Amino acid sequence: MGRGRAKAKQTKVARQLKYANHNIDYDRLREELGVDPGSEEMHPPVPSDQEPEHGR
Repeated sequence: MGRGRAKAKQTKVARQLKYANHNIDYDRLREELGVDPGSEEMHPPVPSDQEPEHGR
């Protein structure tokens, strides 16, 4: 016994995380991470001759 309060607390926290409105300031995040604002992608494209083969 004694798990009722802990389970209720976990359920409450899980619901808050699931339904909370997460407003993310992407511009501020880019500044903090030091990402060049002109770059559209985080990773450069892989040339077609270097693509990994699947199914091995």
